[in-house]
Amino acid sequence: MPITKYALPDIIFGPGTFARMPLCARQLGAQRVLLVSDPGVERAGWVEQATDLLRADGLEWVYYNECVSNPRDTAVARGAEVYREERADVIVALGGGSPIDTAKGIAALVGNGGRIQDYEGANKLRKPLPPLLCLPTTAGSGSDISQFCIITDRKRRMKMSIISRTLTPNISIVDPLLTHTCDARLLLASAIDALAHAVESYLSVLSSPFTEGQALESVDRIMRFLPAAVQDKKPEALERLSIASTQAGMSFSNAGLGVGHSLAHTLGGIYDVGHGAVHSALLPVVMEYNMRDCLEKMAGIGRCIMGGELSNAEDTARGGIEYLRNFFTRLGAPVRLSRVLPDDTGLPAVSVGALQDVCTLTNPRTPHAGELLALCREAW
Repeated sequence: MPITKYALPDIIFGPGTFARMPLCARQLGAQRVLLVSDPGVERAGWVEQATDLLRADGLEWVYYNECVSNPRDTAVARGAEVYREERADVIVALGGGSPIDTAKGIAALVGNGGRIQDYEGANKLRKPLPPLLCLPTTAGSGSDISQFCIITDRKRRMKMSIISRTLTPNISIVDPLLTHTCDARLLLASAIDALAHAVESYLSVLSSPFTEGQALESVDRIMRFLPAAVQDKKPEALERLSIASTQAGMSFSNAGLGVGHSLAHTLGGIYDVGHGAVHSALLPVVMEYNMRDCLEKMAGIGRCIMGGELSNAEDTARGGIEYLRNFFTRLGAPVRLSRVLPDDTGLPAVSVGALQDVCTLTNPRTPHAGELLALCREAW
């Protein structure tokens, strides 16, 4: 077995753990918190609850909410300025992947200076970051667990993947109750993102026994509990999705991802489309593409998706892919890129950009730009 490593934050999981946020911030040395969130989380009421908790504990805080879907380099740069100007000492990120990635980008600049573009790629952050505490309000991004930070370079219209051990948050408080304010669309998109994390990290060339079990358990939980979460917001189902998202984050943070995420990142940079919205179209196509080079693993995913196996490995793998397409269709997720993108004119640029994405390096099958364009056309 090759040498492997496994990095995680401290994880505090369970209903009601949101209330522990001030205590955890103090454990990280907080006296003046930079609270990073977005208007959607404000409307859900969680920002007000967070500031009430900070106030009751006697902690000072500064609020920064310039976060949008596909978080931008400009917002990261401005957030770092606010952190320095306000003399904050700990960053608390509250929200989905966008506020958390924005907070990570802010931490990177506060600790290392320069521009966020300087750290695109892997292991380019050399200096320590300020303490970071995350409270995810969605079950999907895994950013509260991972070593990844995804930021859009607006001039290049490109999502940058920044990967570093130092980007792993110090503490992640995963309170499933925070997902109750998500609407069905957001629940669905977030969970499908987590499913893509689990599948791609399981197939990754850097997967290990420490990641593979988490990935398969995540797939199993999402397949079993996503319908009830989307249709009825059943508390048990939402809790299981939070567990699945955390497990997928544990897996992909340490094993990496694949070309599905490379394409999703590049589509987000060029079209400014929501990250979770494209995975239901891309994931089955990418699984089919990778099957040639990892048939047994694909059969393992097929068994997990279907809850059983067919006559041989290939049939089981293909059966799982077809089952997944039907599963997405039943839930109302888009299974064609044409449902979420305005046109296909940018697809050639997407295929070229995705080839340069760091997630492509850990895909089980090495692609060229023409193959990635063909995948986009097939998913269209």
